[in-house]
Amino acid sequence: MDITSSDLHAKLKSFFGFDTFKGLQEEIIMHLIGGGNAFVLMPTGGGKSLCYQLPALCMEGTAIVISPLIALMKNQVDAIRGFVQNKEGIAHFLNSSLSKTQVQLVKENLTEGITKLLYVAPESLTKEENIAFLKTLKISFYAIDEAHCISEWGHDFRPEYRRIHEIIERIGKAPVIALTATATPKVQSDIQKNLGMMDAKVFKSSFNRPNLYYEIRDKSNPKRDIVRFIKDNPGKSGIIYCLSRKKVEELAQLLNMNGIKALPYHAGLDAATRSHNQDAFLMEEIDVIVATIAFGMGIDKPDVRFVIHYDIPKSLEGYYQETGRAGRDGAEGKCIAFYSYKDIQKLEKFMQGKPISEQEIGKQLLLDVVSYAETNQCRRKILLNYFGEDFTDCNCGACDNCLVPKVQFDGKTQMCLVMELILSLKENFKAEYLADILSGVSNSVIKSYNHHKHPLFGAGKGKGPRFWAAVIRQGLVLHLLDKDIERYGLIFVTPEGMKFYKTPYTIMLTEDRTFVDGEDDDDSDALISPKHVPAGGGGDPVLLAMLKDVRKSVSRKVNLPAWIVFSDQSLEDMSIMYPVTIDELKTCQGVGEGKARKFGREFISLIAKYVKENDILRPDDFVVRTAANKSAVKVFIIQSIDRKIPFEDIARAKDMEMEELITELESIVNSGTRINIDYYIRQHLDEDKMDEIYEYFKEEAQSDSVSDALKELGPDFEEEEVRLVRIKFISELGN
Repeated sequence: MDITSSDLHAKLKSFFGFDTFKGLQEEIIMHLIGGGNAFVLMPTGGGKSLCYQLPALCMEGTAIVISPLIALMKNQVDAIRGFVQNKEGIAHFLNSSLSKTQVQLVKENLTEGITKLLYVAPESLTKEENIAFLKTLKISFYAIDEAHCISEWGHDFRPEYRRIHEIIERIGKAPVIALTATATPKVQSDIQKNLGMMDAKVFKSSFNRPNLYYEIRDKSNPKRDIVRFIKDNPGKSGIIYCLSRKKVEELAQLLNMNGIKALPYHAGLDAATRSHNQDAFLMEEIDVIVATIAFGMGIDKPDVRFVIHYDIPKSLEGYYQETGRAGRDGAEGKCIAFYSYKDIQKLEKFMQGKPISEQEIGKQLLLDVVSYAETNQCRRKILLNYFGEDFTDCNCGACDNCLVPKVQFDGKTQMCLVMELILSLKENFKAEYLADILSGVSNSVIKSYNHHKHPLFGAGKGKGPRFWAAVIRQGLVLHLLDKDIERYGLIFVTPEGMKFYKTPYTIMLTEDRTFVDGEDDDDSDALISPKHVPAGGGGDPVLLAMLKDVRKSVSRKVNLPAWIVFSDQSLEDMSIMYPVTIDELKTCQGVGEGKARKFGREFISLIAKYVKENDILRPDDFVVRTAANKSAVKVFIIQSIDRKIPFEDIARAKDMEMEELITELESIVNSGTRINIDYYIRQHLDEDKMDEIYEYFKEEAQSDSVSDALKELGPDFEEEEVRLVRIKFISELGN
C-alpha cells in the first residue's frame, strides 16, 4: 500500500490532532504499512498505541489487536471513537463481557468493512467460532500489545499468549507488530521466538524517563508515611499498588477516613464497580486509586503525579511498567516504593508448590528486585542496565541515592577476589552463593559441594554476605560480570572483566543500605508530624536522648529491660509528636492503653516541660484515623484466647495466615494488653526450648529484635517459636 510521509502526517493531524510524530513512531508505522514485522520496545507514555492505531485507520481491512485486559480494550476503543467522529463502529472489542446481541453487532460491522480495529483477548482469539469468523475477513495486520505477557521471564506471564502464533497461522498471514513497555534482552528474544518473528525489525526507544523521581523507603510505618505524603501533595492524582485485594480495600478505607478521596480497584470487584472506579479516577472525581497490578495498563491519564508501591513488586519489569504510569505528560512524577525483606520472603512462600522451573525464574526475578531496592547506586542506572541500556551520567539527580550520595571506596581488591572465586568455581554459581562463600557462611548447600573447604571460603569474612552481593551487583552494572539467564542467573566473568582481572584498575563502589525487617502495622490512631520524617529517626534528638534517660530510670525501678518499658520506635514517635497527655501518648507506635497508664506519667511530664521551655509548636492537628473494625478483630482474638481456642481456629475464623495472627498478637501485647497464650505454647514448644528463649529475653536481650535472638539462640530455634515466647514474655513482665 503506497502511503507517503506527507499523507501520514496529514492523517496524523486529521485523526489525532498532532502535527508531529514522537520518537520512532513514523518509522515504525511506515515499516508496518510496507508489510514488515516489527518489534517495538517503548516506555509507558512513549506513544505505543499510535503505532498500530494510525496504520489501522490508513490501511485496507481490519487490524486485530490482541490485548490482555477488558478495561484496557474499553479505554482504547472509547479513545479511537473519540478521534474518528460519527463512526461508532470504527473500533470494537470482542470479549466475554459482551452479550450475544452486542457480539452480533460487532460481527456485522466487521463484515461490512466499517471496523478498522478489533480488540480481542487471547482467550477470545483461541475460540474456534471466532477463528472461523476471522478467516472470512481481510486482516490488515496483527498487533500484540503488552507482548511481555508471552514470556515466562516477563512480569505478567499469560499462557494463552503462547498460542498466538499458531492462531495467526490459522486465521491468515499478515504483518505482525509486537509492542511492550518492558522487556529485558532475554524477554525480547523469548517473544520473538514464540511469535516466529526473529526477522522482525526491532525499534527500541530509550527506557529513560528523566521526569520520574525514584525512591525506596523503609516499610516501618507505610500507612502513616502515605497519608503524610498525600497530605503534602494536595489535589494531585496518584496510584497506590498493593499485592493483595484485602490490603487494597483497607488502604482505600484508611485514606477516605483521613479526608483523601480514594477508591479501590481489583479483580474481586464486579465489572460495573471496577469500571465506575476507573472512570471516577479518569474524570478526577477522586484523587487516588488503590489497586492491585491489574489497574493502569493502557489507561491514558497523563497527569498521574505519584505512583506508590505499598508492597514491593514481584519483578523489575512490573515495577518499571507501574511507575511508568506517572508523569506521562513529561511533568513531575514521583515513584515511591516501600520495602522490607519480609515482603520478599512472603512472595517466595507463594511460589511453593509451583513447578521447579517456574520457582527458579520467580526467585531470579525477585533477586533482581532485592538488588534494586537495597542498592546505593543510581536507581536509574540500575533500571536501565536491567533493560540492556547504559546510563552514562554519574548522577541522575532524580533518585534518592543520587540526591543523598553514599560514601564510595576503591573496590579493585574486592572485585578481583570475587572474580577469582567465580573462575575457580568454573562460573557455575549464583550471586548469593558466591557472597556466602566469601563471607564464610557455612550452610548445608555449601557443605554439600565441599566448598567450606575451598581456599577462598571466608576470604572476605570481615564483611557480611550483603556486602559481597553488592560488589557482585555493581560488577554486573559495570559489565565486568554478567549472569546467564538461561541457566537461572549463574554469574560469569565477561571479556571486559577478564581484562580488568589481568590488569586491575581503580573502580569506585558503594556499600549497601540496611533495611528494617518489616512494617510496624500498628492500627491505633496516630499523630503525625506534618513534615516527612525518614524512617528510623528524624525526631527531636535532644528530647529523644532525654526520653532514653527516663526509660533507663523507669526500667531500673520496675526491674525490667528498657525495651520492655517502651521500644526505640515508641520513643522516636514521642520525639516527633510531643504527646503531653496519656490519650496522646497512646497514639504513638507500640503504646496502648496498658503501657501508657503503667509507664507513661514520667514521659509526658518530661515532654510537657520540654515543650514549654523550648516554645515548641506541637503537630497536634495531624491525625491518621484508622478503621474501628481493626479493633473488633483484636477484641475477637483476645476473647478467643481467653477461651483457649487453638490459634489455627482463630486464624481460620478471621481468614488470616498464622503469621498475620502472630503479628496481631504482637500488636496487642506491645500496646500494653495482657494475654495468656501458655495453653498454645505448651502444646507446640518443647519446655526446655521455651525456657531458653524466655531466659534470653529476660537476661541477655538488648532489644526485642527477633533476628538478634535467632543469632544468639542458634539454628535449632525457629522464628515462630521465638515470636510466641516473646509475646508471653512482654505480656507477663511488661503489661
